[in-house]
Order: sequence, then C-alpha cells, then structure tokens
Amino acid sequence: MTARPPSDLVELRVHGASIGGTPEMLGLPPVDQVAGDRSGGFYRRRDRPGGGDADGRVTLEAYRWGDLPSGTVARTLSLVFLLPFMLVNVAIWMLPANPGSAATVRSLCRLLALTLTALYVLAVAGVALDLVAWSCPTTPHCLAGRSWLSWLDGPPVGIRLGVLALIPAAAIGGIWWVSSRPGRVFEAFRPPEAEVSGSRLAAVGQWDAEPLVGRLRSLHVAAAFATLDLTLLAARLSAGRSADTVALLVVTGALLAACALLLCTPPLIDRAATHRRLDRLTRALRTTAVVLTVVVTVHVLASPSDWPQAGGLPGYDAILTGLFVTQTALLAALGVALLRRRDRRPGPPPFLGMGALAVAAAAITVAGAFSAELVYRTADFLDRDVPTGEGIATGPPRAYTWTIFGFFRTLLITLVVAALVVLASRRARYRAAAAIVGRDHPDPPRGAEPRLRQVRRAVARARFTEKVIPLGAVFALLAGATTATTTLGMLDLMPGDIVERFARVPAGVITFAIACGSWVIAGIIVGLLLGGVFAHRTMEFRRHVGILWDLGTFWPRAAHPFAPPCYAERAVPELTRRVTYLVGAGNAVLLTGHSHGSVLVAATVLQLPPHVSGRVALLTHGSPLRRLYARLFPAYVDDEVLRDIGDRVGWRWVNLWRDTDPVGGWVFTGHPPEPGDTDRPELWVDRRLRDPVDVVAPPGDSVPPPIQGHRPCESDPRFVEAERDLLARLAGSTDPEVTGPPAPPVS
Repeated sequence: MTARPPSDLVELRVHGASIGGTPEMLGLPPVDQVAGDRSGGFYRRRDRPGGGDADGRVTLEAYRWGDLPSGTVARTLSLVFLLPFMLVNVAIWMLPANPGSAATVRSLCRLLALTLTALYVLAVAGVALDLVAWSCPTTPHCLAGRSWLSWLDGPPVGIRLGVLALIPAAAIGGIWWVSSRPGRVFEAFRPPEAEVSGSRLAAVGQWDAEPLVGRLRSLHVAAAFATLDLTLLAARLSAGRSADTVALLVVTGALLAACALLLCTPPLIDRAATHRRLDRLTRALRTTAVVLTVVVTVHVLASPSDWPQAGGLPGYDAILTGLFVTQTALLAALGVALLRRRDRRPGPPPFLGMGALAVAAAAITVAGAFSAELVYRTADFLDRDVPTGEGIATGPPRAYTWTIFGFFRTLLITLVVAALVVLASRRARYRAAAAIVGRDHPDPPRGAEPRLRQVRRAVARARFTEKVIPLGAVFALLAGATTATTTLGMLDLMPGDIVERFARVPAGVITFAIACGSWVIAGIIVGLLLGGVFAHRTMEFRRHVGILWDLGTFWPRAAHPFAPPCYAERAVPELTRRVTYLVGAGNAVLLTGHSHGSVLVAATVLQLPPHVSGRVALLTHGSPLRRLYARLFPAYVDDEVLRDIGDRVGWRWVNLWRDTDPVGGWVFTGHPPEPGDTDRPELWVDRRLRDPVDVVAPPGDSVPPPIQGHRPCESDPRFVEAERDLLARLAGSTDPEVTGPPAPPVS
C-alpha cells in the first residue's frame, strides 16, 4: 500500500465551550477565513502557505462555532428568559434506552411544554390584567403620583381589561416573532441517506426540524391566545353570564383541546415536510385563535359597567391553580411512564432512568418561580411606600405564594442534601484521589506536599460529577412536590396557615421564608443576566457558563418552539460538507474535537459516507460523550453508537482525558488495556493524561506546572504525540478496513 503524500493531510480542529476564537486553536494570529460566516466559519493561518504547521507537512484548519449557541450579548441574555423552554426541550431528548416509551414520553413532554406557554401568558396577564387593570384603580395609593396610570381612574372595567389585554397579546406576538426568525440562513448539506449511520445520534443535523418547529409554533401560539381569551372570559362571567360568553368559552375550550390532542399524536405531528395538510390544519388553529382573541376583546369592551370589584381578577386564581394541577398530573404520568418502561439492561440506568422527569420538573419549577417573581415584584412596585394593608389588598394569587414558598423549600433542601452528599462522599473521593496522585507522583521531592494537596483536591472535586445524579433525582422529587402543593391554593389556604397548624411553626417564620424566597429568585435572575454578560467578556467565566448553554442548545427543538435554536443543526452539516469536500479534493482529514466539539465531530462521523470516513481519523479531548451524554441521553449515546463511530473511522480514534477534568472523561474504559487485547480496538481509544505533569517547578521556572482540568490539550506534548500517531496512520492507509496497530497509551 502506498503512503499518501504529506501535503494531503488536513487537521480540522473543533473547539469546545471554553474557547470562543480560532487563534487559540491554531497557535498564533493572524488567521484567514476560508469558508462559513461570522457565526460559524473555517479558518487557516495566514503566515503559513496553505495554513500548514511549522514544517508544512500538515494543513491546520479550525472550525469556529462559538457564536452559534450564544451569539450576541442580547441573544445570550434572552436565553435567561427562555431557560424553562430550553429545559423542557432537553427533557424530550432524555429518553430511556428502552424505545417502547418514546411516544408516551414525547407526548407528555410536549404537553408540559404547552403548559409553560400558558404559564408565560398567565404571568403577563397577571401583571397587566389582575394587578394594573383590575386592582390598581380600586386602590388610591396605587394611582397617586403616577400620571402614566391616571387614565385608569374613570373608564369602566371592561374598557380597562380590553385595552390592557394588548400587553399579553403583544408578549405573545413578540415571542412568536422571535421564534419565527429563519432557522436556516445557510444551505444545509444532506449526504446520501443510505450511507448515513442508522443510530439516533446521526439524526442531529441530518433531521430537518423546521416542519415540526413550525407546527409546534402554530399550536403554541394558538394555545397562548386561547389562554388569554380564557382569562378575559372568566373575568367577564363575573359581570353576568350570557349566551355569548358561554359560547366563546366553549370555542376557547375546544381550541385548547385540539392543540393538546395534536401534541399527543407523535406519528402525526412528527411527519415530514411533505405533509402540507397537517401544516394547514395547525395554521388554521392559529388563525382561529387570533380571530377569537379579537372577538373576545371586543366582547369584553362592550360588557356592562357594573362589574363586582371585590378581590382579585375573577377566575384568574382558579385558572392558575388549575394549570398547576395539570402540570402535577402530567409530571406524575411522566414518572409512571418512565418507571414502567425503564431500561432493563444490567447495571444502574443512567440518571436512575428518570432524566426526563428530573429536567421537566426543573423546567416547571423554574418557570413557576420566574412567573411568581414577575407578579410579586410588580405588586411590590405598585405598593411602593404604602403602609401595610393599604396597598393592593388582594396581592398576587395564592398559587404564586405557594410557588415561591415551594421553590425556596426545594432549593434549600437540595442544598442541604448536596452538602450532606459532599461530606458523605468526601472521604471516598479523597481516598481515590490520593491513590491516583500517589500513582502519578510516587516519589515526590521534599516541599511538594502543598502542591500534592492541591492536586488531590482537584481530582476529588472532579469526581463529584458522579454525585450530581442522585442530587438531580432529589431535586426532581422536591420540584414535583412543589407543583403539587401549589394546588392547595384552591382551598384558600396560605403556607403559613398549614405550617402553623401542623408543624407548630409561627406563621411569621413562613412569611419571612416566602420573602427570602422571592429575593432568592430575583438574585438568581440577576445572576443569570450577569452570567450572560460576563460569558462574553471573561474567558474563564465562559468556560463554565458555556458548558451549560451548549449542552442545552445542542438538541433540536422538538418539544417547545420558543426554546433557543439548536446550533448542531448548522454545525454538523457544515462539518460534514467541509470534510466531504476536503476528502474529495484528495486529502485525509484528522478531526480534532474538544469538549462539546467532540460531540459535534462524533455526530459528523456518523453522517459521513464510508468512502469519506475511511480517510478520516478522530482525536477527542475533554470529551463529555460518556460522562454526560451517555448518562443524560442514553437513547442517543450508548456503547453501540460509540462503537459505530469507531468502526466508521477504522478505529483511528484517540481520546485524551484527565482525572482532574470535571466534564470530560474516558469513552470506553478508564483503565489501560492489557498488552494482549488486540481483538478489541475500543480498548485502545482512551489515553489518560497525568495532570499536572509534575508537582515541582521545572528548571528555569518558579512555579510548578498548572492543573489543566477541562482546558484544551493542543499545547500539550502528549497531544502532539497522539496527533502524530493518528496522522501517520492516516498517511499509511486509505482503506477503511485497514486500521494499523494502535500506538501505546500516553500517560
């Protein structure tokens, strides 16, 4: 077999969440963009002919995708408010490995997503209709000194409600417009379907989600307007029941039922783009909802002027509580579905088999907390400088009070359990860390003990990632209980009344806890906003925040159409096109991926035709494929999928990992293979890197080598060694059946 010329080798590097630009990946600036655009592009070094390395043997190229999931500061900040939508969208992808539950889990997750849209509308309606239009005009202190609210003192209730209904309608229109922006501003690349891997992970980037997102968007917009109509009509009933009001209520209920029914039929809603009849049906429901909102608003505007003004907005508290009851029932049904169809394979199931429930419950809890905080802060603003008891008498609905109390309770108990888990696992984690450090540095010199303690601490902290799984289960259980206890608002009970009656705790303590919970939620929102800003300004901050955003926005929108767009829908087809082009031009390609970049290159390999993947090698480092994706998304990343990736590149795959890395890890095994294990090529993929390389300062330096953790490996000599090994195997083989002997592991 003839070796390929050295100039035919291209190394394509794909960064992770911690790297936002290309100079760090290629060495030194400047660089030139050779393909793509500002959001996602391919770059080569300008100071080397063809972008090659120092001796010109390999062409270095980098793919920059960091702005796809986050983009501008404004878009990153919007992720804060779309966080519940993103979480419930992630939940639908956390299917158990057992395929029998897929349809049921998808249906329940989509119904839960629909309730989040309804909660979004009810939160805005609670501010505009309940507090401002209904309660504020009956409280003189609310209008005093506020000229911009003075117009409320005079018009009848129907006019106030009809006019201020424009605010939630505008909120619906705004999120509708944002989610309707073109999802594809590029020419998607579609390799031949017969040559793409049949694994589910291969569908990411290959599957066109636009038809499904369009249908979901139409149904959610229809349900949003129907929720606003239901709120207005429930209030209108307090002014007298009429045939028109009852008829409009029936139409509104039928519209909501139709939306829910369509979401419960995955074979129908998931159909391909060629099924135009279904698209016309969902758009017809959306148009009907918009027209119905106009009719309902006119009906409220023309209502009689003698509305009862006692209490809060009639029907609003009942609708809100009913929504929480529905969410509780859906979460319970989801838990039953996951337990009945849990993974029966040997070993503990990933995330205890309840990943979808945990994340869906977190989405519901976060959405409820955000909504309650919006209403509470607005009520506090309207009651500013007003003596207790003389402000808005009714205050926010009881359901929101229970929500804040439940969120504070959930967060407090979870933190207590986390502290207990940290303490209970500390000895075992530090014992394992001491064994690892003792093996890496068996004969430390004198004076190295402080540095050894730092290394042991870093390894012990990195191993805490495995302890997050039971904490997620605890949070899911408490979050579900929070949603369930919110329904006690139907009984006209407050948290202080219940706790004082059964736990003998003074009601004042619970009132203080609710106030603390409200401020904690406000602090979390401010923290997320600041995180979105500093993620663009501080590389170290982005290293932590970016991992969370990139994990959540990797998956296409299959549950909630208002979730942030999926960056993999562009990144994977772009990488597939680029690799196919490079191979077609006579090159062999080494794909290098760090962190979430390793997931992108793995999905890319699954879409490459055999004649292309046969000239591709894979180098991953800091990869979360096994540690995060295989545990959170077992239906999409498992041993079969990982072996498929290895087979498609002829097992020219090296994965570098460190014990100090809290995110990345080994893919197939954390132990070095036996010398005689040549019939199982997957055992030779993982290569452990000792971190740090030493615990004392080298000659000519004053500080010991740093602890790298999750940082990229490009500047590490052991990375260069693995890189040269794979490039040599690429240069020596163009046959996908020829793998070549693996090099010995690097330590």
